[in-house]
Amino acid sequence: MLSIVIPAYNEENCIVRAYSAIQSLLNENKIAAEFIFVDDGSMDRTYQIISDLSLEKENIVGLHFSRNFGKESAISAGLAAASGDCAVVIDCDLQHPPEKIVEMYRLWEQGYEIVEGVKSARGQEKKLHRLGAKFFYSLISRMAGFDMANSSDFKLLDRKVIDVLNKMPERGFFRAISFWVGYNKTTVEYTVNERVDGESKWSTRGLVKYAFSNISSYSTAPMQTVTVLGSVMLIISVIFGVWALIDKIVGRALEGMTTVIIITIFIGSIIMISLGIIGYYIARIYEEIKGRPKYIISETVRSKK
Repeated sequence: MLSIVIPAYNEENCIVRAYSAIQSLLNENKIAAEFIFVDDGSMDRTYQIISDLSLEKENIVGLHFSRNFGKESAISAGLAAASGDCAVVIDCDLQHPPEKIVEMYRLWEQGYEIVEGVKSARGQEKKLHRLGAKFFYSLISRMAGFDMANSSDFKLLDRKVIDVLNKMPERGFFRAISFWVGYNKTTVEYTVNERVDGESKWSTRGLVKYAFSNISSYSTAPMQTVTVLGSVMLIISVIFGVWALIDKIVGRALEGMTTVIIITIFIGSIIMISLGIIGYYIARIYEEIKGRPKYIISETVRSKK
């Protein structure tokens, strides 16, 4: 059986459409499936619609978070609830083309344990957003050590992969975790569809925060920049020290307060940046060691079979 994991946040107009579109394709291809809708603390009627749908259909599981914990947590909850031999994670707004699920499933039947959805085209997206995404994936690929260009949350995972991910306690970046765990992997290219309803829930500020969080989760490179900046300051200090010593020997004082002020400001900036990077990693460690759950499920609904 195939588990379809669908995170949803304020998607009341997309729930039924997503179910109907995906179920129709699965019926045509004779693929048995369960649908796991994870309501990430929506403020609209998303969970009510999921509940109503579970009364009409026989293969619905609905999870409702006590508040908004984020998409990564919603995916984790969906995979934890999945009982299928494999699972597909797909967006509720159908920007991930449902027809690719069948292609992924056939590749899984051939023995692949992870089938990654890779964007061949990003669809109708703002140019600044597209450039930012390209820069982010280029950066995290270089830091993490594996190519994540055009990757997405749209992917199929074998049961053994799901079990491994469910045992991992840290709050990881789902797109990167599936690369990190390894296994027999292949890719499926797709073009991002337009949303069936509404607008993206991601703000520019949210995306920037998301990028910093995920980079720090999979790389210590930012911490290493502190060492680099310290080395640069050491070199500059040596140069100015030799310069000052020579001037002392020849009896000429080092001229200008401007130089002293600039150097002081520069050193202070480097120190503050370094402390900020170190502080960010300490904050990440603090979040992990508290051991709080990734999410809290306040309500659960299941179809009566």
